[in-house]
Amino acid sequence: MAPEGAIDNQGLQGHTAAPGGVEHVPDPTALGLTSTGWVAVAMIVVILLMIWKKVPGMIGKMLDTRIAGIRTQLDDAKALRAEAEAIRTEYEAKAKTAHVEAEAMKAHAHHEAAAIIAKAKAGAEDLMTRRAKMAEDKIAAAERTAIAEVRARAADAAAKAAGILIAEHHDAAADRMMVDRSISGLSRLN
Repeated sequence: MAPEGAIDNQGLQGHTAAPGGVEHVPDPTALGLTSTGWVAVAMIVVILLMIWKKVPGMIGKMLDTRIAGIRTQLDDAKALRAEAEAIRTEYEAKAKTAHVEAEAMKAHAHHEAAAIIAKAKAGAEDLMTRRAKMAEDKIAAAERTAIAEVRARAADAAAKAAGILIAEHHDAAADRMMVDRSISGLSRLN
């Protein structure tokens, strides 16, 4: 038994069915073409219509337009990147300048601080010198006051002692003689 759809030695195609199997039916044809042939004809017609309507040219133009748009976007992106690089370079330069200026300001601040400290030290030394001079002047004034007090007390004591000595050693006659001498001395001045 030959398989279904097989061609025998005589060139005849037979249709046989296997026992208990499905019978094979040949594909329908129209104008001598099967469904596969008609699909091929439809495809050829569609392709010819597309060529006649210049669809490949339109697709090419559309792709060229799209390519031009992409090139424009790439050029814009390159320009933006160049601009961003320029801005980054500018800001790096500004950052370096700012760092240098900060270092200069820091050095200037240290210099000013050292000058202020030196001035403060000189001012403190000057203040201590003035206060020491004032203390010495106060001590000298206190010494002068003490010496004046001692002299005044010594003069008082000497006057009292002289008064006592005079009272003991002088009598009324010696006093009259001194008074008379003083009076006679006054008349000579005029």
